[in-house]
Amino acid sequence: MFPDDTSTPLYYPVSTALNGPGERQSSGCTPTGRHYVRAMVGGGLPLNTVFIARRPTGEVYSERLAHQFPERDWILSRIIWLCGLELGKNRGSGVDSFRRFIYIHGTPDTEPMGVPRSHGCIRMRNTDVAELYDRVWPGIPVTIR
Repeated sequence: MFPDDTSTPLYYPVSTALNGPGERQSSGCTPTGRHYVRAMVGGGLPLNTVFIARRPTGEVYSERLAHQFPERDWILSRIIWLCGLELGKNRGSGVDSFRRFIYIHGTPDTEPMGVPRSHGCIRMRNTDVAELYDRVWPGIPVTIR
C-alpha cells in the first residue's frame, strides 16, 4: 500500500489462506490482484476487540476466551474490508472479494505470521493492523500478490 504522497509502500508480516491464493467463492483462498479498501471497522476500539459479522461482540480476546470458544476464527482489533477491481478475477459473480468478506484483520498474537492459516483473509498482528488502519482510508488501492 502507498498511504501518502511519499509512495513508500508499507510492509507487515501477514498470514494468508491455508488453501493458498485463489479467487473462487467458497474456496477458502486469498484473492490476488488489484483491490481497494471498501470499508473500515473498529477505529477507536481497544486492541483485541472481538468481531463477529463485522460487529464488536463486547468481548476482548484472551486465552480464557479462546479455550471457551475453540471453534471461532478470531477476527480482532480492526477490519479493513477489501473490494476487487478486476472484473471476472476478484470482482463479479463467483469471484467477488467484497461478497466473500475478504478482510485485513487482527488475529491472536499466538498465531504465526508468514504461515498460511486463514480461511481467505489477510491476518495481521493486532498492533500492526491498528497502525495500518490509522494510515489508510476507504478507496486506497491494495495489491495482493
